[in-house]
Amino acid sequence: GGPGGWTLLDEPELHFGEDVLVPDVAGWRVERLPYVPDTAAISLAPDWVCEVLSPSTRKLDREAKLPVYAREGVRHVWLMDPLTRTLEVFGLRDGRYEVLLTHSGGDAVRAEPFDAVELDLAFIWGRTVS
Repeated sequence: GGPGGWTLLDEPELHFGEDVLVPDVAGWRVERLPYVPDTAAISLAPDWVCEVLSPSTRKLDREAKLPVYAREGVRHVWLMDPLTRTLEVFGLRDGRYEVLLTHSGGDAVRAEPFDAVELDLAFIWGRTVS
């Protein structure tokens, strides 16, 4: 009854030629991926990915994965950093990502491509945010 039309998967294995990536969460509009394939990997680029940054993955997520996502046409990328409680939202424009939103703290936020609903960042961070 609400906004929707997405197939969401946690840690899907994505195969793009020689590149194999595993985002923390990925989403496809249901018209592009109406069901989850019964395969170990997916070669169809998602419409959205979310990477949860950590000290050990921060450089990989930003410097190695983002260019591959752009090349493959992933329209939206979120980088979430639970240590700094920051959400960065990127949109693909002319083959490159531009920052659409940078938000820190625990207020509710609307972020593409899910801007039809408010996202409660305090809940996601898992603690009271000042």
